[in-house]
Amino acid sequence: MKRASKVIRNTLHAGIATALLAYAAAINAAVQERPDAEDRVLLTQAIANAQSFQDRFDAEVWLTDMATRLKPWDEIPADERVQILKVVHQEAMHAGITPELVLSVIQVESNFDHFALSSAGARGLMQVMPFWLDELNRPNDDLFDIRTNIRFGCIILKHYMDRERGNHARALARYNGSSGQLWYPRRVFDAMRKRWYLQ
Repeated sequence: MKRASKVIRNTLHAGIATALLAYAAAINAAVQERPDAEDRVLLTQAIANAQSFQDRFDAEVWLTDMATRLKPWDEIPADERVQILKVVHQEAMHAGITPELVLSVIQVESNFDHFALSSAGARGLMQVMPFWLDELNRPNDDLFDIRTNIRFGCIILKHYMDRERGNHARALARYNGSSGQLWYPRRVFDAMRKRWYLQ
């Protein structure tokens, strides 16, 4: 009789533990925020006009997912966040690099401040140095403009990736001007792993 009640008690505890785990999983699953009304309108417009995706479904999945991940930067107006995501995808795909890598670089370089200016003079989201304007024969372009900055950043990053034969760590170190060191690539990979990596 004692043994039977012990088995019942253990079974009961296991059942409660399972229920608690299921409840915790449900709470964690619900943590991802749904877009608010303004975000929904902006995302719907971006999805309808997305040209760098295979189809409308891909655009909806990626833009909605990444907009949720960009939500902590709520000091950035919602329309600007959606614009950044759309341009990142277009320019990254055009250059032949992954948009998630570009988002990671932007997070590390400027923390999504498109007016960021470093002490060395690097400008904008991807912290592009002004000498690239002459190098790419675009002396009048504005590196604080979102599309221009991301386009330059993607072209430069792709150039270094080709130069380093696809070695992301060495290409990122070149991009940052810390060639031969790993501290910068580690920061970018860490940002990608924690926030931008596709599940």
